[in-house]
Formats: sequence, structure tokens, C-alpha cells
Amino acid sequence: MEQKIEEFLTRGVSEVIDKDNLKKRLLSGERLRIKLGIDPTSPNLHLGRAVTLLKMKDLQEMGHQIVLIIGDFTGVIGDTSDKESERPMLVEDVVEENLKTYAKQAGKLLDMDKVELHRNSEWLGKLTYKEITRQANAFSVAEFIHRENIKKRLDEGTRVSLREVLYPLMQGYDSVVLKADLELGGTDQRFNLLAGRELQREYGQQPQDVMMLNLIEGTDGRKMSSSWGNTINLLDEPNTMLGKVMSMGDELIVKYFVHCTRVSMEKVSEIEKGMEKGELNPRDAKLELAEEITRIYHGEENAKEAREYFIRTISKKETPKEVAEFEIEKSEIKLAEFLVFSGNASSMSEARRKIEQGGVSVDEEKLLDPQMILGKDFDGKVFKIGKFGFAKIRFK
Repeated sequence: MEQKIEEFLTRGVSEVIDKDNLKKRLLSGERLRIKLGIDPTSPNLHLGRAVTLLKMKDLQEMGHQIVLIIGDFTGVIGDTSDKESERPMLVEDVVEENLKTYAKQAGKLLDMDKVELHRNSEWLGKLTYKEITRQANAFSVAEFIHRENIKKRLDEGTRVSLREVLYPLMQGYDSVVLKADLELGGTDQRFNLLAGRELQREYGQQPQDVMMLNLIEGTDGRKMSSSWGNTINLLDEPNTMLGKVMSMGDELIVKYFVHCTRVSMEKVSEIEKGMEKGELNPRDAKLELAEEITRIYHGEENAKEAREYFIRTISKKETPKEVAEFEIEKSEIKLAEFLVFSGNASSMSEARRKIEQGGVSVDEEKLLDPQMILGKDFDGKVFKIGKFGFAKIRFK
């Protein structure tokens, strides 16, 4: 158990406060309350979020109580911890729509029957000015403005709203209400996580320990973020999930093995050394990684089928035998509209971007005009969309 706990405390971890205290409590056999909050700013959880969920899974398997907060209140307010500009407030209806499947998605990793699930509107929506001013008194303005991204915005003359000052209080108060022993989050959440410790002291509680996890890059090399559209989503189809992992740079292979899988660290070290010595082709290592990640979220059989699909259609550039057909009830449709209709783009702007960047083709000819009219002459044609998508069009 001690070795398992040591790996838990180091694998993919940037910082732990207070590490000695946390290790002692984990070794004691005490059942801890482990807090994780997720704001529903988009309908999909992605691998960046799953880095933390995997840690929660580790703790659940050790017998600790997982407390998952869906931030329906904080999601409306908006956290700008990692943003270079003010994040706009979300409409409550959008937040409600986004969070509909969050528990189901988290359930791909956690046993949700054993998870304590909350919405933080349960308590944040009831606070009075008197209570909020008590919480605010625990912090100074100087502490807030010395945060790196806030200081940068102030130096550049960019607006920082008072609403942003309040967000850490809300996240911190969640810890008070739930009497958290440990809170997990990304390195961009440092100030918010520490706010929980301060407010617990204010309310006479033992301050929670904090574990900060490294952030991972998305498909374009930037931090994985729904707002940038560079995510690998937990609800992605197996072929899409595996294909997205394969599209990433070789420099991320080891990082993804560490943060996004539970392949043993000994095996990860072997893979890293094998690539460094030229004994292991990075493409083979990445294919193993992609299959393992797909297996975690879709099972063994689907992962193997996705691997075979990738080798057949991407590596060998063959068109799959079975391609989803989309029947059009009118005589023509614009190319961008077809991408949205077939589910290969979530919006018209995303469809236009894919087309203009050369990501759509028919018979190996790129189609670069989003306004292009598709008519009867395209009936039965197979469109290749991005690196992994195929769609056949049919007209009535």
C-alpha cells in the first residue's frame, strides 16, 4: 500500500500541500473526503479533466469518499484563473444543458453509486452579503492581483471585474460546506485551491490538503481546452478518440502515458527509453497509447476495432467499407451545412474552418468553399472530413 500511495502522490503531480500530512493520513487508513469541482462550461468532459478523474478513481479504489461538485452556480459566474481576458457570464439555461450528462461521463471512470454528488447552487445561492463579506475578509486585494494572469491583465490595462475576485471565495466555500480533507485540481487552480484552506481556517475547520496536477496539451499543442476546440472528449466515438491521439506530436507520448493511463510507470519508463535509443518507433508507441486510452473509455473490443480501423483507413488510406449515410430531404445543400448536418462539425463556424483549412475532400479532391452547393451529382459520394471522418450523402 505504501508504494501505491507514493505513486499516487507523484504520478502526474506538480505540487502537494501539505504532502507529509496527506501521506500520513493516507497511510493511517482514515477514510478521507476527496473534493473535485467541475464547472459545466461545455457539454463534454475531455482528457484534460480526466487527468483529475483518474486520480479520484485511484482514491476511490483505496476506499476514500469521493465528493463531486457540478458547479452550476460557479459555472454561471465563470472562473478566469487560466484566461487572458474576462470570461463572460453564462446563461443558466446553457449551464443546465451542458451538465446533463456530466455524471454519466464521470461514470466512465468512477463508481457513481459510491460518489457523493452535489450542485454548488445548493449553498452558494443562499449566501447573504453578511456571509460573503466575512469570507472576503480572509483575503487581501494584493493577494488577488499578484496572481500571474491577473497581474498581466492589469499591467496591460485590461479590465478585471470584481466578479472575478469573488470566484475563489465560492470555490473555497464549497470546501467548507463539504468539510473536504483533500481537493484536487490543475496547476491553474492554485489560488482557488488555497482559498479553500483559508476559508476552512476561518470557519474553524482543519484546512484541506491540496493536490495540483499537471495540465496536458490538446490536439494542437496548446493546453487542452473546450474553448479552443482542441479536446479529446470522453464521449468521442472510439475511432475518433483513437485517431485524435494518433494526430498528436510524438513529444506528448510519454506525458499522456503518465497522465491519461494507468499503464505501470515501469512500462512507461521502458517505452521512453526505447524511443530514446531508437529501439521503439514512436508511431508504434503512440498506437499502443491510443488503443489504451480508447480501451479505458470504450472497452477492449471497441479499442481493438478502432486500432484496426485506423491502420486500414488512415495508414493504408483505404475508405472504410461501411460509411454512415445521411439522407438530404431537399435537392441541394451547402457544403458547410452538410458537415453540421452529418455531425462532423458542431457549428457553422467550425465547418467553415475545417473546409477552408483543406480538411474536406471527395475522391481525393479538396473542397475549399464552404458555400459550395452539393446537388444530385454528389449523390452516393463519400466525403473525407478531417483525418478520421467519413460521410456519404444521399438525396431523395
